[in-house]
Amino acid sequence: MNVFEKIKNVINNLIKRISCIVKSMPTKIILAIIIIILIVLISILIIRTIIIEESKQKYEIYDGTNLDEEKYPYYKELIDNLQESHPNWTFTLFYTKLEWNDVIENEGHSDLRANPLNLIPDSSSYPQDWQCEVCGDKRYDNGTWICASNKAIMDQMDPQNILNEDNIFQFLELKYTEGAYTIEGIKSLTDGSFLEGDSIAEALIQAGEKANIDPYFLTSRLIQEQGRSGTVMSRGYEYNEVTVYNPFNINATGNSSNEILKNAAQYAYEQGWDSLEKALLGGVDFVRRGYIDVGQNTLYLQKFDIVNQDGSLYTHQYMQNLLAPESEANNMRSIYEASSTVDANLNFIVPLFL
Repeated sequence: MNVFEKIKNVINNLIKRISCIVKSMPTKIILAIIIIILIVLISILIIRTIIIEESKQKYEIYDGTNLDEEKYPYYKELIDNLQESHPNWTFTLFYTKLEWNDVIENEGHSDLRANPLNLIPDSSSYPQDWQCEVCGDKRYDNGTWICASNKAIMDQMDPQNILNEDNIFQFLELKYTEGAYTIEGIKSLTDGSFLEGDSIAEALIQAGEKANIDPYFLTSRLIQEQGRSGTVMSRGYEYNEVTVYNPFNINATGNSSNEILKNAAQYAYEQGWDSLEKALLGGVDFVRRGYIDVGQNTLYLQKFDIVNQDGSLYTHQYMQNLLAPESEANNMRSIYEASSTVDANLNFIVPLFL
C-alpha cells in the first residue's frame, strides 16, 4: 500500500467515526453545532470584507473639515492657503493606504531591477546625498544620468513639498476643463519650438478635448520629452525603410542612446506612426489608455506608480527622470498663467500615506 492509499484510508476512517458520533447525538445538539458553525463562517466573511474594504484606496473631495490633522499634520493648512488664493480650485484627497517608508523602499534601489526607477542628472547642481548609495556614480540611460538615492526620492515625493504655488501643478487632475485653454496659451510655450504654429496648437486642443485630457499637459509633456528643438523621434527617424515618429518617447528605454532610439523607433513602427500627426494622436491615446484610465491622472502619479487600480504598484511609471513632474508642472503653470486661466475650475489630487 502506497502513501496516498494510506492517507485515503485514514481520511475515510475519520469520516466514518465522525458520522457515527453525529448519528448518536441528539437533533437539538446537531442543530446548535450547525448554527454555531454558520455564525463563525459568517463572522469570518464579514471580517474579511471589512479588511478588504479598509485596504482599498479611496478618493474623497476635500471640504475643509474632513482631513484628520493629527494623522496628516500641516496638510490642511497648506491646502487651505492654496484654496484661499484660488477659490475656484478644488482638492481631492487620495488615501493610498500605503506606508510611506514602504513606498520609498520600493521606489529606491533594488538589485532585482536592471534599470532604476528613479534617475537624476549627473550634475554638481544636486546634493551629494541625492546620489544612490549602492550604485554610486554608475551611469544609466544615455550615460548622463545616475541612480537617485532614497533621500532624493523622499524630497521629490513628499506631498508637503508640493502643496505650494510653485509645485502644485504636479497634482493637477489631467482632465479636459471647458474654457481653460487657448491657442495663445499653448503658443506661449511652443513658439520657437518644433511645435510652433497655430495649426499645431489647435490640433493639441482638439486632441485633448477628444481624449478628455488637459491640452496644456500634452504640450508640456511633448516639450519635456523632445526639448524645444525636438529630436530625431519628433523630426522623423528611418526604421525598416519607413520614416517613423514618436514625440512622446513611448518605450524609449535602455542603457545607451542607440538602444533607447531603437526601442522608441520600433514601437512607432509597430503602431504605424509614419507622420507626426499620427504619432501625436496615437501618443495621446496611449497616455489616456495606459495612464489616465488606470488612475495615473496627475504628473505625480504618472511618475510614481502608487495607484493599484491595475493590480500592481511601482511598475508602471512613465519616466525614470525623478525631476520630470516638477519640470512639467512648471511648464503647465506658465501656460495657464499666459492664457489667464490659472484660476479656472481646476482639481488637484493630493496623495496621503500612512
